Amino acid sequence: MDAIKFVHEQLTPSSELPDFRAGDTVVVNYKIIEGDKQRIQSFRGDVIQIKGEGSTKTFTVRKISNSVGVERIFPLTSPAIDSIEVVKHGKVRRSRLYYLRDRVGKKARIKERRRN
Repeated sequence: MDAIKFVHEQLTPSSELPDFRAGDTVVVNYKIIEGDKQRIQSFRGDVIQIKGEGSTKTFTVRKISNSVGVERIFPLTSPAIDSIEVVKHGKVRRSRLYYLRDRVGKKARIKERRRN
């Protein structure tokens, strides 16, 4: 098992990403390549889950767009991710927030965690 962990550490590029967890509101700026052009698009939403470890770690972000829920899964070590900004730290009691899929409006809000 230590050999597998060693290989993951060697393959994973070290990038300065902020610490965030499920329930936090984040803005993910990622690169989109269209032909010869390249642009950065932002995706702002709540982190529903963080999954995996090492170079296979992914996180799911959910936002409401035109009253339709949109989820996107981002690999944490993807070269397409330009930056991640934590907007708000959420106060939640579990690590997988699938129950937010059934909630609409004010019921889908997450309380803000107080940081000392």
